[in-house]
Amino acid sequence: MKRREFIALASGAVAAWPLASRAQQGVRRIGVLMGFARSDPQWNATLAAFLTTLQELGWTSRNVLIDTRWINPDTDPSADVAALIALSPDVIFACPHSAAVALHRQTRTIPIVGATSGDPVSAGLVQSYARPGGNVTVFQIFEKTINTKYPQLLKDVAPQVVRVAVVHGGNTSWRKDFATVNTAAQSLTIEAVEIIVRDAADIQRKITEFSSAANGGLILPPDALTARNRRIIIELAASHRLPAVYASREFVTNGGLMCYSTDFADIFRRAASYVDRILKGEKASDLPVQAPTKFDLIINLKTAKALELTVPPRLLAEAGEVIE
Repeated sequence: MKRREFIALASGAVAAWPLASRAQQGVRRIGVLMGFARSDPQWNATLAAFLTTLQELGWTSRNVLIDTRWINPDTDPSADVAALIALSPDVIFACPHSAAVALHRQTRTIPIVGATSGDPVSAGLVQSYARPGGNVTVFQIFEKTINTKYPQLLKDVAPQVVRVAVVHGGNTSWRKDFATVNTAAQSLTIEAVEIIVRDAADIQRKITEFSSAANGGLILPPDALTARNRRIIIELAASHRLPAVYASREFVTNGGLMCYSTDFADIFRRAASYVDRILKGEKASDLPVQAPTKFDLIINLKTAKALELTVPPRLLAEAGEVIE
């Protein structure tokens, strides 16, 4: 089967197939819960890596049905979650953290493989990293050591920066991580300010207020709210001439200055391997939580030029992708 046909199969919810009939036919069912806009090209491409890996592992339209739900984390996802659970999937893959948490609230029996940015233990998703113990296991899409890289990258590209706003939507785990960013910033004589935003209007107002003083910069950690409003943030950074470092590639491809992040496609490919193992009989409770292993530095030279910034040759050599 061609790859585009497989992805088309997974692009929306498939009509329910009675569980007994599926078992007789040897057909399994995978649920996918994505907490992003259905039209988001970045996450569609990342999900394609997950689907392609499943196909490479032998899961095609002959032996699997895939039901994908795209939800808005700003609204109550319970109806979509319940509808997905009602299809009795053999396993569910969920991203980001909020999607996995919403699923876990409604089922403690269906195996869940989550791609999350929060601490899965403190969130109650797993009992421990080595032995999750319940029906959830996790691939982490954020490594905390990245926190220390953000201020340094800003200082390397924009030495004049003495103030930085860390902008996010109030994720509890990330509020704890702010201390790490603050410590790294202080070592570079940069004052770090945490800015928690609730919606697009809040983003507009608070970044504009922050930009009123000179020599500022922005750090955008992994966050579903800011990811959905990336075009607004990129436009604000450009209009207020704020150098910014982001946590995902789509910001830079849409005109942001640079990002340093986990390779999300690699996370989704590895998560597909866990889904495969669960479908073949292993338990989520026995599959250890996995940390990211691949990271990307991406730099937009066109944006650097517009901001009259010079990117050091060392960073250009380190970058996995340079947009000119």
